[in-house]
Amino acid sequence: MAKRDFYEVLGVSRDADEDALKKAYRKLAMKYHPDRTQGDKDGEEKFKEAKLAYETLSDPQKRAAYDRYGHAGVDPSAAAGAGGFGGAGFADFGSIFEEIFGGGGGGGGGRRGGQQVYRGADLSYALSLTLEEAALGTSKSLRIPSWDACDSCHGSGAKPGTKAKTCPTCQGSGATTQRMGPFAMQQTCGTCGGSGRIIPEPCPACRGQGRVQRQKTLEVQIPAGIDAGMRIRSSGNGEPGVNGGPSGDLYVEIQIKPHALFERQGDDLHCRVPVSMAAAALGARIEVPTLGGAAEIDLPEGTQSGKTLRLRGKGIKGIHSGHPGDLYCHIEVETPVRLTDEQRQLLEQLDASFKRGGDRHSPAGKSWADKVRDFFK
Repeated sequence: MAKRDFYEVLGVSRDADEDALKKAYRKLAMKYHPDRTQGDKDGEEKFKEAKLAYETLSDPQKRAAYDRYGHAGVDPSAAAGAGGFGGAGFADFGSIFEEIFGGGGGGGGGRRGGQQVYRGADLSYALSLTLEEAALGTSKSLRIPSWDACDSCHGSGAKPGTKAKTCPTCQGSGATTQRMGPFAMQQTCGTCGGSGRIIPEPCPACRGQGRVQRQKTLEVQIPAGIDAGMRIRSSGNGEPGVNGGPSGDLYVEIQIKPHALFERQGDDLHCRVPVSMAAAALGARIEVPTLGGAAEIDLPEGTQSGKTLRLRGKGIKGIHSGHPGDLYCHIEVETPVRLTDEQRQLLEQLDASFKRGGDRHSPAGKSWADKVRDFFK
C-alpha cells in the first residue's frame, strides 16, 4: 500500500512550524493510542503512521529530505531500526510521549541500568555572516558551552569520601507510575529528578551535578549559498544527556549582516547605481560592482531614473540551486548640485533648447501632464 503524505497524515500545511506539528501529533496520539483503541487494528496502524510522520517532520534534516524527495528521501529501514516500528511495536512510545507531553525534561526519556535516561537539550547559536561569506562559503570557529566531569568527585556528584544513595521513592528507577483509567502515566520521580539516586552530601565543587561547565571551540563549515534564516545542525554538540543519555544537537542559526552595496533576495542581488545626467541622456558604458569584481554594462541613450538593468548569473548560487541568480542594477539619475555660474548658464541654455524641441525630449513629463489634465476635467 502506498504511503500517505506525512503532512496529510498530521493534517497540517507544508509550512507548519514545530508547535503546529506537536499539537497535531498530540491530538492523534491521544486518539489512536493502543490503550484507548483496545486492539483495533485500524487505530493501531493510524497510530504508527502518525508517529512516523511526526518523527520525520520534527527532525529538520529528515524534513528537508522529505520535502525534496518525498518518501524516497527518508530511509524507512533506518527509521525502524532507530526507534521506529520494526519489531518494537509500541515499546518506544514513551520517549516521544514524554517529549510531547512534557515528561522528558528536554528530550526523550528511556532506561539504562534501572535509571531514567534523558537526551541532552539542544543548543542554538546565532551566527552573523557577511554577504560574501554566505555566498562563497567559509569556516567559523564557535565558542560554545561544554560540560565535563567534575575533577573533585569524578562525576559522582557526592562529596569526596561519601556516596550517593538509592532514591527511596522510585527505588532507583528514576520514575513513578500513576494510573488514570486505562492509561498508565509514567512521570519523572520528584524526589531524585529522574536520576534514581539522592546525594546526602553534594560535592561543593560542582554542587552535586557531577559536572562543571567549560567552553570548547567547534569548527563549523558554512556551505556556499546559505541564506539568512537557515540552520546548520551539528549533531551531538548540544548539552550532554543525563544518566548516559545521548547529547543534544547544536543548531547554528544564520544571520546576514547588511551590505554596503547589495541587497539579497533569494539567489538574486540588487544594487543602486547612480549615473550622471549626461551619461543617462547620451548613453554610456558604465562599471558596476559584483561579488566577483567589477563588470561593465551598456547604459542605453535616454535612460530614465528607475530603469533596471540585469546581469545574468552575477547573483548567488544558492545551496539548492543549479545555477546562480542574477544581479539587478537599479539606475538613479543624479541631479547636479552646487553649480557654478558657468554651469548654471549652460543648463539654462540647454533647458531653453529642450523647450524649443517640444515634448519629444521629455516623454514622461508629457504623459504626466496629460494625466493631470484628465484628472481635473
